[in-house]
Amino acid sequence: MSDIVLKNAEEIELMRESALIVSKTLGMLAGEIKPGVTTLYLDGLAERFIRDHGAEPGFLGLYDFPNTLCMSPNAQVVHGIPNATPLEEGDIISIDCGALKNGFYGDHAFTFAVGNIDPETEKLLTVSKASLYKGIEQFRTGKRVGDLAHAIQSHCEKEGYGVVRELVGHGLGRTMHEAPEIPNYGRRGWGKKFIEGMVIAIEPMINQGTKRIKQLDDGWTILTADGKPSAHFEHNVALVDGKPELLSTFQYIYDALGIESEEETPFRKVRLAV
Repeated sequence: MSDIVLKNAEEIELMRESALIVSKTLGMLAGEIKPGVTTLYLDGLAERFIRDHGAEPGFLGLYDFPNTLCMSPNAQVVHGIPNATPLEEGDIISIDCGALKNGFYGDHAFTFAVGNIDPETEKLLTVSKASLYKGIEQFRTGKRVGDLAHAIQSHCEKEGYGVVRELVGHGLGRTMHEAPEIPNYGRRGWGKKFIEGMVIAIEPMINQGTKRIKQLDDGWTILTADGKPSAHFEHNVALVDGKPELLSTFQYIYDALGIESEEETPFRKVRLAV
């Protein structure tokens, strides 16, 4: 990766607009996810929604990826390709979405339950999502990549979960993947120092069992090596006035699902208009 590209206040606001298109897309999809629905159907909904909001799908054609969404059910970690297989009661599905508007990308992800899921899988989702906010808390002036990575790793490993090593978060801006890489494991005090104006995508990828992964022959789909479920949550965050500021939100998802949550409050400058 090239050098870190810092963003000014105007560019951060443009990135917020791109991020919120992704947030609204995920919120729209939240109401459509149910047993019997195919990931290919959801992918078509997302492409139309993004284009109707004046943006371009950020993943479609990127590195030759064939679809708008990365759709990764159950043991798939990331980069799953939408298909015609119906979702089933008790599945989980990670949806990773990108949008490009005004020259800037938004890129984040959420792992959804399909109907009712078992308590063990529910715990995986809860712990994985909580680790995302543990990482965001460390995104402050003077802290380092390792501080953020260690916070995610320690939170998940104390519950016995596997933290994927080969896949990482990243800087975000006019290109989808910018410096620095943001791993989900590491040592405190290690790595690049966080600087005012950085914008990054933080994305824990957490496995119920082993941290080891494998890839399908399609060249994209990543699975857990032991076939156990994996969860993926991702936010876009800017470093503003020395502190983390969320550009993305899960609030549209929670509104669709009737969930009350204050998890984003410490990292949000103003309350979102819905």
